[in-house]
Amino acid sequence: MAQPWLIVGLGNPGPRYELTRHNVGQLVVDELAARRGEGFRAHKAQARVAETWLRPGGAKLILAKPNTFMNVSGGPVAGLAKFYGVEPGNVVVIHDELDIPFDTIKLKSGGGHGGHNGVRDVAKALDSTDFARVRVGIGRPMGRQDPADWVLDPFGSAERKNLPILIGDAADAVEQLVEDGLLAAQQTHHAPRP
Repeated sequence: MAQPWLIVGLGNPGPRYELTRHNVGQLVVDELAARRGEGFRAHKAQARVAETWLRPGGAKLILAKPNTFMNVSGGPVAGLAKFYGVEPGNVVVIHDELDIPFDTIKLKSGGGHGGHNGVRDVAKALDSTDFARVRVGIGRPMGRQDPADWVLDPFGSAERKNLPILIGDAADAVEQLVEDGLLAAQQTHHAPRP
């Protein structure tokens, strides 16, 4: 039987952070679960999980949202990978990305963490950088606002209008990554929108 895929949305726990830019990864995982009519349940690895399938007869998906704060996401991710027997190559981490404009998605596998503390902690806990990342662009703040404050702010009103489309596109990117591989997903989602 094929190895399952562990799809992790990074973010911070609790209602204070639910709709902040830093939690966009968890919003994407929520969308993936909703598409399949699945709810999340508590897991001993300090996470909430939903076990489902990409499609009938398709790959098994473990959708996960760590219960820890972003900067210590690695423990839950490594715990879930061990529990479900998932190698780093079948882990997909969805996270916010300051250096990508809002409403843009980029995919990659391996490489550095780009200053993202959640990704850094996951790589450290997995003892590998060989996992896929779906990087959801949130852009940088205008003016002098500290990026650390920006990521913890809720999306602005103009952003909220396009947020459902962005989340849907990111969920599509995850599904294509699992189904067709990284290169095909990059070719689709890195192309400019018509």
